[in-house]
Amino acid sequence: MQPKFPSDSLTTLTDLVLPGETNPLNNLFGGELLARMDRAASITARRHSRRVCVTASVNHVAFNRAIPLGSVVTVEAKVSRTFNSSMEIYIDVWIEDRESGIKNKANEAIYTFVAVDETGRPVAVPAVEPQTELEKQRFEAALRRKQLSLVLAGKMQPNEATELKALFA
Repeated sequence: MQPKFPSDSLTTLTDLVLPGETNPLNNLFGGELLARMDRAASITARRHSRRVCVTASVNHVAFNRAIPLGSVVTVEAKVSRTFNSSMEIYIDVWIEDRESGIKNKANEAIYTFVAVDETGRPVAVPAVEPQTELEKQRFEAALRRKQLSLVLAGKMQPNEATELKALFA
């Protein structure tokens, strides 16, 4: 049996948006934000599993707010749920108001990472135990997201997706 760890490993990366990272509207390039999120998620997956981890998929990205030149951007990544060798990493992106210092949520994403051994083969990862109400919500929803991904990829039959079926029953 795998040990269970509380989901308290949070990776936080804070950086400034520089001119070379912006589009013609002087907002952060989407690809630059994706790279920042991937780095934060990778660190989180590695810390949780204590293994080399590779990005398996980008399951969801929401670019809800533009991030202007000069903004202070904080990317927070946390393991929301683990499966056999994979980990769902939930990412929240915050921008800090220049005047007040108040942080507002700008974007979010969900990545999946797989822990691998020295030969690149998947290895088991420890489970997480959600503590807060938000962690519990994200933990529960992760199984539905996984089943949906498997169905869409043709790796699971729709009638086998019990969590998804429960939504419509």
